Amino acid sequence: MPKLNPFFRRWLPVVGVVLLAACSNGTPADDTSETAAESEFAAAKDCMNVGILLPESDSSARYEAYDRPLLEQEIKVALPGVTIQYANANNNAATQQNQADAALTKGACILVVDPNDSEQAAVIVQQAKQSGVPVIAYDRLIQDPDLAYYVSFDNKRVGELQGQYIVDQLNAGNFGLQEGANLVMINGSQTDNNALLFREGAVEKLQPLVDSGDLNLVFDQYTPNWDNARAQSLMEGVLTKEENNVQIAYVANDGMANTVIAALRTQDLNGKVLVTGQDATLTGIQNILTGDQAMTIYKPIIEEARATARLVAALSKGEDTDSIVNGTNEVIGGAQIPSVLATPVVVDRTNVEQTVIADGFLSKEEICSGLPSGAGGVCP
Repeated sequence: MPKLNPFFRRWLPVVGVVLLAACSNGTPADDTSETAAESEFAAAKDCMNVGILLPESDSSARYEAYDRPLLEQEIKVALPGVTIQYANANNNAATQQNQADAALTKGACILVVDPNDSEQAAVIVQQAKQSGVPVIAYDRLIQDPDLAYYVSFDNKRVGELQGQYIVDQLNAGNFGLQEGANLVMINGSQTDNNALLFREGAVEKLQPLVDSGDLNLVFDQYTPNWDNARAQSLMEGVLTKEENNVQIAYVANDGMANTVIAALRTQDLNGKVLVTGQDATLTGIQNILTGDQAMTIYKPIIEEARATARLVAALSKGEDTDSIVNGTNEVIGGAQIPSVLATPVVVDRTNVEQTVIADGFLSKEEICSGLPSGAGGVCP
């Protein structure tokens, strides 16, 4: 039984040194770090002009549908009278840098940046620092020691939950899974630090089964820019190479999972292959209810947006952030960034109503629109 490919093994130890982003056991960042950050970013005091820069609008439906309106809503509640400058990079790191420059030119004194490229966005942090403007990395970490704060979910935990779900289903014999099942891994963008962490967490859960021969890894590749069409093409290539002998598709998010399902459908394999996802998108939840996708990861975006808004307000009002920050994240070079990390949740057909519907993230009406009566035991 083949082992993980050499890149898979070579990457793992590097993560611990370079891309560590695990929550520090919920321990708040020390006061020294926060005091230094607050004193360094003088422009933030009494700031009423906030720039919000999001990474893309095509690969994932979440940013325009959820993150943008929630961020704007929560920041306006936390800081009444604030002016918000908004821009979307549409999957272009250079565009995002230009957007940051434009926001600073127009007086933005706090930047909230979800980076298109975690390393290239360091230019934005340094550019802002020259004007005393703090940058809050939103959802994706920016690899820069001068980053003020980071707000996200425990992204390694996301991957762990995805991987553990596969392990549990294999052990239970669900989805017709048996020892030696062929596993495909279609990961996110390698320039997105979160994608690296998702994969790291999943690998930790899946590696023992690959080593024991219970899983056979036949494909493992990142997908540039989380491109959905590229994910479908990758899956089509795997199905051709493996003569459709694939039982599990670890897919990093719902957008790519949907196109992977499209590739499976052409071979009459949809619903027969365990497909993972993430983000609890409308399409992802619908695919779960029709049986084409096994699970997704629900990340209540309102928690990210609200924590970000609290940080923005605290910076503007000159208040400390002890009650907001719940950990630190390490960037390249070892600097610890004060962070707020929320907890992700597994969603499958057994708990759709208790999670995304109960929270109002998605309504039953929109989920069931176009689905057959009784779909997933949820739709009337």
